[in-house]
Amino acid sequence: MSSLARITVFTGSAPGADPSYRAAAEAVGSVLAAEGIGVVYGGGNVGLMGTVATAASDAGGEVIGVIPKVLVDKEIAHHELTRLEVVDDMHQRKMRMAELGDAFVALPGGVGTLEEFFEVWTWLQLGIHAKPIALYDVGGFWDPMLAMLDRIVQEGFISEQFRDALIVVSDPRQLLDELRSWEAPVPKWSQPASSA
Repeated sequence: MSSLARITVFTGSAPGADPSYRAAAEAVGSVLAAEGIGVVYGGGNVGLMGTVATAASDAGGEVIGVIPKVLVDKEIAHHELTRLEVVDDMHQRKMRMAELGDAFVALPGGVGTLEEFFEVWTWLQLGIHAKPIALYDVGGFWDPMLAMLDRIVQEGFISEQFRDALIVVSDPRQLLDELRSWEAPVPKWSQPASSA
């Protein structure tokens, strides 16, 4: 069982082509705030990341943004937050976001979202953290990546337990239920040598 004081959200700095992405980001932000769960995110006021933050803030939730100095102007830092932390670089941003959150959720996004997701998922496999990770699916957005992950498991590069540990949902209430009931897999290097 996972305690959820704050959830770290990864998502795009662009709004995406389909209006359903924005609607999903608003729903996630609003539901987290309604449940008394804080949002940790990349600190920008643009794209879906800004949408999540504004929805949570408007609903009275705690919202903590973490943004590197170089992006304060480019991603237009969101100044109507509970707290905005300005850090030196992207590495510090990701470390701080990981420290602050009790779970990770990736909504639709681009390369930065993928990079953040894969890093925390790698950390889970290595035993660096034992926090749940979810993909919030909107209209099958994550299907191609999930098919690739299944192929990687089939080819022996990832243990099936880590693929099974990924939460994939498309409803904010189900997201919270699954995050709360999640149990950590055994870290990669704690398994027998024959495991992937």
